[in-house]
Formats: sequence, C-alpha cells, structure tokens
Amino acid sequence: MNSNLLTIGQTSKLLGVSIDTLRRWDKSGKFSSVRISTGGNRYYRKSDVDLFIKEPLAMAQNWATSVSAYEPDQEYYCKTRDVFQARLEHLQSELLDTNNVSASLISAIAGEIGNNSFDHNLGNWPDVLGIYFSYSLTEKKIILADRGLGILFTLKKVRPDLNNHKEALKVAFTETVSGRAPESRGNGLKFVRNIVMQNPIKLTFQTGDAFLELEQGKQDIEIGISKRSVPGCLAVIEY
Repeated sequence: MNSNLLTIGQTSKLLGVSIDTLRRWDKSGKFSSVRISTGGNRYYRKSDVDLFIKEPLAMAQNWATSVSAYEPDQEYYCKTRDVFQARLEHLQSELLDTNNVSASLISAIAGEIGNNSFDHNLGNWPDVLGIYFSYSLTEKKIILADRGLGILFTLKKVRPDLNNHKEALKVAFTETVSGRAPESRGNGLKFVRNIVMQNPIKLTFQTGDAFLELEQGKQDIEIGISKRSVPGCLAVIEY
C-alpha cells in the first residue's frame, strides 16, 4: 500500500476519534477519505491527517468555505451565543491564570468578533448556525469563523454604495456608521482596531475575498485580496 495513505484504523488513533466518527465526517464532507478501488476500504492521506492535527486554522478555513454544510467538532462549535459566552469566559480565566496582562483585552476582542457573528446573522444564517471558536494558550492564538453572510451584506443595508468586500471591510474597521443595528458591526470592529493598535496583539480578519492584518502601532489599513473566499468571516488573533 502507498506509504502516504493511512488506514481508517490508523487515522482513528491519530485523531483520537472513533472509526464511526470518521465515516460520518467522510459522508458529510468534513474530512474526506480516498478509495483505491470502487467500493474499497477507506484510506486517508497522511498529509491531510497531519494538517488536521497541526493546523486548527486549516480546519476553520475548510469549514467556513466548504460547499457541504456540516457542524464543526463539538470542541470548537458554539451553536448559540450562550455556549460562546461560556467558552469565552473560560478562555479569559485561563489567560488570567497565565498572568497575561492583556487577558481582558484579548477576550474583549474575541467577544466582539464572535458576538458580531450572532448579531448580524440572526435569522439569516445560510446553513449552519453559530461559530467555530478555538484557541491555543501555547501558540497564543485564537481562531473564530462563521458561515454567515459577511460584512458586505450587513453594511449594504445602510451603505448601498458599497460595491465589494474590500470596500465593506475598510468601512467596518475605519468608519463609525451609526449606533443603530444592524450597522453596529462597523462600530464594533473599529473598537477592535483601536485595542489592537495600542497593545501587543495581531489580528488577521477576512470576509469574502478581502482581508487585512492589524497590529500594534500600525496606523494604515491595507486591504488584500485572497484567492480563497470566505462567505462569512474568519478571524485570527495572535498575542
């Protein structure tokens, strides 16, 4: 057998999930197997398994952009705001335990981004409700993602002149639109920007095909275009 392929049993042990779970993931499109012959046994590419283990960001990206709608692993899935708030409080507690002086600010940023997803997709979720939320204290990284409608959809309700994700993203992080919902998304992300600029924190944020990177002391907003579009939002906080 090809040394780059793993059996379903080997993959199950490496990922710490049952064989039945792997079969469900394969069927839903969450983590696909390969078949050497029609009707044959499931095998998994070692490179895919390594990526799944080592890169939570890749997991979030794959979920946010997948054409197949499926719920993320329960460890990372916050279907409701209550679940998100409980896990966010746990994150803040863990950050405080590490004596991180920016613990409250980091959790405030994560809270603003996560709550935005719930606020601005309420009643409009295209398929999977809720958000992906993971973090690593050792890597000092927090990842949030949603399969919502994105910032452009939200802001066009009050700024119909916006033509694309790039314009919408810039407005969201630089302009105070108003204090009324649904346009408060722009105000919340401006708050996020101010915190990042004044503290040792880095934020990468993408919506649609537009993304930006913010960090301490960086005044200018530069919007890039990604080849891989995220229908909703994807954020990475590093501290």
